[in-house]
Amino acid sequence: MEGPNATYNIPLTVRLRGALQVEALESAIGAVVERHESLRTVFPERSGTPRQEILDVAVSRPKLEIQTVSAEELEGLLNESVRQGFDLSREIPLRVHLFRLGAEEHVLLLVMHHIASDGWSMGPLARDIGQAYAAYLQGGVPPVDTATSAVCRLCVVAA
Repeated sequence: MEGPNATYNIPLTVRLRGALQVEALESAIGAVVERHESLRTVFPERSGTPRQEILDVAVSRPKLEIQTVSAEELEGLLNESVRQGFDLSREIPLRVHLFRLGAEEHVLLLVMHHIASDGWSMGPLARDIGQAYAAYLQGGVPPVDTATSAVCRLCVVAA
């Protein structure tokens, strides 16, 4: 609650090769955020004390920020994105960036605030998004497996 700074940011970068359905990816990320209240929780201050507020699904889906970049620009832009702090009083603790290097080469950057995650959770989070993405590509609905879900422990933290 120190204000917007990057001290507690946890990044995960994934290189994606091949045809990418951006709408399906954005839907997959939204489905994971919808399923986990901790990923749609903000902490506005009331009477000098931060209070947990779980946002409605409709207003909390992160917008996939897409940027076309060259390979030379990528590292600097990744670092810049990771260094951007969160204002937890009004922002959900997850940001998602998609850097387009070419028609079939992308880099997905997930930046999570430590209030909703830890380093271990980022791998399973990526897995959950991948499973949801695969389901959307096949015209289905993402699986809901809370027993092995990436951020299941986070629901307890935010509750």
